[in-house]
Amino acid sequence: MGMSRAQKEVEIQELNERFTKDELVVVTHYSGLSVADLSALRTQLREEGATFKVTKNSLAKLALKGTKFEGLGDMFTGPTGVASSQDSVAAARVAHKYAKGNDKLVILGGALGEMVLDAKGIEAIAKLPSLDEIRSKLVGLLQASATKLAGLMQAPARDLVGVTKAYGEKG
Repeated sequence: MGMSRAQKEVEIQELNERFTKDELVVVTHYSGLSVADLSALRTQLREEGATFKVTKNSLAKLALKGTKFEGLGDMFTGPTGVASSQDSVAAARVAHKYAKGNDKLVILGGALGEMVLDAKGIEAIAKLPSLDEIRSKLVGLLQASATKLAGLMQAPARDLVGVTKAYGEKG
């Protein structure tokens, strides 16, 4: 039984909202994945703050209109699923990792903002560190610099004492 016109309009609106708020969209073919496989993929994506939606291609193309992902329309053929996230890495990382372990999920491409990417582009994004990882590395670098600075500030006094002691032992 098909969707009613009202259901289709709701679906288009929900997809349009997702495309408007998310930064990254990954378009996939999921042919042959079982319900359990799709549930596992959705769970992994949800843990990273991303989502996965199986959608009708005609509805997805309508929902893309007026969004930054409008250039993805040609990818919506066949059994299509869309992984998306507000984080510009999460959906790509999880989808890529899942596709490596399950050849029934095929990444067609996607988009980061208005930049349309092929499957290799999505793979490259999947290998980037997440925003949280970058923040933690930056904080680590800032803390390391402060520790090194404190050590350098103490060094002249310590060196002066060492030189004075050596000079005293010499004489």
